[in-house]
Amino acid sequence: MSQQHYQQAYKSNSVNTASPGELTLMLYNGCLKFIKYAKKGIEDGNFQMKNTNIQKAQSIINELIVTLDQGAPIAKEMMPLYDYINRLLINGNVKNDLEALTEASNLVADFRDTWKEVVKQTRTMQYSQGVQA
Repeated sequence: MSQQHYQQAYKSNSVNTASPGELTLMLYNGCLKFIKYAKKGIEDGNFQMKNTNIQKAQSIINELIVTLDQGAPIAKEMMPLYDYINRLLINGNVKNDLEALTEASNLVADFRDTWKEVVKQTRTMQYSQGVQA
């Protein structure tokens, strides 16, 4: 088997065995990666690369919007921020605006960092409950 085949199998297994919280973390990380590549596309004058990666980042933001639990109190605060990130991505794409992409990246990084802490605390709580049982 090739190295690429092993890497794909690892990625697939990671997704299939991840908790919902870990999947959300993966989405945030993927979004950040695609924004980074889009910025590089603008800097290099590779507008196909920019467009493709912004579209991938937008798909992730749209997935986060669709899967947002509307019953959760925080949803009312997150939805406008996701919409704002989406508008920043659109501006970054249409106007080749690096500042818009940087702002979008910073917001997504903040969400990711917060979510990473939630996942960490959830694991700690589950572990401590498992030890007590």
